[in-house]
Amino acid sequence: MRSFNVRRTRWFVFILLFILFSSSISSYAEEPVRFDLPVRVGGDYNYPPYEYLDQDGLPTGYNVELSQAVARVMGMEINIQLGSWGIMRQALDQGDVDILMGMAHTEERLGEVDFSIPHAKVHQSIWVRDDNKTIRSIIDLVGKEVIVMKGSVMHDFMLEHEIAADLFMVQTLADALSLLASGQHDCALVAKLPGEYLLSDPALKSIHPIARPLVAQEYGFAVKKGNLELLALFNEGLSLLKKSGEYRQIRERWLGVLQPEPISWKNYIRSGALVIGPLMLVLIAFALWSRTLRRQVALRTKELECEIAERMRSAEELQIRQKQLLHADKMTSLGILVSGVAHEINNPNGLIQLSLPQLSKAHQSIEPILDDYYRQHGDFKYGWFDYSRMREEVPKMLEEMLESSNRIKRIVEDLKDFARRNDSGLDDKVDLNDVIRSALRLVDNALRNATRHFKADYCSDLPPFRGNGHRIEQVVVNLVLNACQALTSVDQAIELRTYELQGEDMVVFEVRDQGCGIDQDTLLRITDPFFTTKRDTGGTGLGLSVSDGIVKDHHGRLEFSSQPQQGLLVRLLLPIYKEME
Repeated sequence: MRSFNVRRTRWFVFILLFILFSSSISSYAEEPVRFDLPVRVGGDYNYPPYEYLDQDGLPTGYNVELSQAVARVMGMEINIQLGSWGIMRQALDQGDVDILMGMAHTEERLGEVDFSIPHAKVHQSIWVRDDNKTIRSIIDLVGKEVIVMKGSVMHDFMLEHEIAADLFMVQTLADALSLLASGQHDCALVAKLPGEYLLSDPALKSIHPIARPLVAQEYGFAVKKGNLELLALFNEGLSLLKKSGEYRQIRERWLGVLQPEPISWKNYIRSGALVIGPLMLVLIAFALWSRTLRRQVALRTKELECEIAERMRSAEELQIRQKQLLHADKMTSLGILVSGVAHEINNPNGLIQLSLPQLSKAHQSIEPILDDYYRQHGDFKYGWFDYSRMREEVPKMLEEMLESSNRIKRIVEDLKDFARRNDSGLDDKVDLNDVIRSALRLVDNALRNATRHFKADYCSDLPPFRGNGHRIEQVVVNLVLNACQALTSVDQAIELRTYELQGEDMVVFEVRDQGCGIDQDTLLRITDPFFTTKRDTGGTGLGLSVSDGIVKDHHGRLEFSSQPQQGLLVRLLLPIYKEME
């Protein structure tokens, strides 16, 4: 009986302890994960353009901006720490950082970390000196001296595949390329895009990557194995950025096309002949026509002066008539000139635009055959240059020629729009607010790229105006795009508003930007044909001229107000719609 009581007491104590232990585990498991403290984000201090320290010692790069954007949309506070890659990997293992903002996905690393959804792809390459002709693939590394960054994905790659090469460890990719350029060892294993960024150092001009990447790997955030709550937050943040379009903007800003190599003088001559030649013909023809026109205007002016003298007209009225006649004659002559020149330019330019894609497709089709011949027989002449060089240059030349042809087409279209005057369809009853909303939908992407501070204030009881909504929409698009191009920082603002100017029976659309502004001399010529301050970036000087003509057709006007470095204010005034009596 006593033995039974002892056993019953032991079972009671055991059950009580089990209940208490289970309760404590349950409460601990149900406690929500909190990130009250800043999330410690680690990265490499010398891995451009993904993550690196700028000239002021501050973290910057694609990964840094993407991490900051994720933290912003998820309401997190983060603390970014950059150091050597080996130290950062060790810091993640030891819990000194919570997440690494950039790590290549490999099967081996899945046992140590958990990866986010990929936000980039890294292409690893073999880098050699320019005089090295023996290393072309991974097989050629056997028996060679290979430089790798300690703890990097290529270090793991070499160990995993047990390649019989002598490995020489460095702390950064820059150290690997510098060591190779100095003449030491045979090659270096460095990611292609960071290596291309580091080539801006003149000391690295003697090295290059082999044409075909060694391996392409997914690239994303990484947390210590099991930290799935934090990883879920970053995955959700990436999804939100992709949905809003901000992820694509960050990616294009940092991982877009690298700065092109300098173009040879022969390419300059060839491109110049295709672009500058037709333009020079247009300018010469226009200059000759203008000279003839000035003679005609001079003769007509003398006739007007005689007529005004006979009728005792005032000198002020004479000057007004001279200006009106000069402008009318110029517009008439320009219309005749453009109709002929546009046809003559568009015919050969159309042939160029049809032929260039075919040439590009033909080159792409034959390129595998040439590459195979190149691998089997070595370099050979392709035109005037070696194939190893021309295989990179030919696609660039075709692309540049197509871009130049498209620019010729845009200039001709602008000339035709400028010369075309159509006063039909200007009696519609149009809501200015609707026109502006439609125009803003067309330039939404340009606004997002230009500024973070955009504001539109619509007058709720704005009366309609008389005119053509589509033509005024063209003016609004032009004014908003000009405001975007005037900004020098995304922190500068663009503000729009509509209101009624009751004293003049006008409705007003106002655009105000905080850009670079315009001096008074330039402001007086801002609507002159072919006058532009943006010729170096492709401006033709016809946008505001066309807009001014459209507004005058509507019996309205454009007003400009500005000071240098203080932005520009543009007002579009249109007459209020009134029923015909």
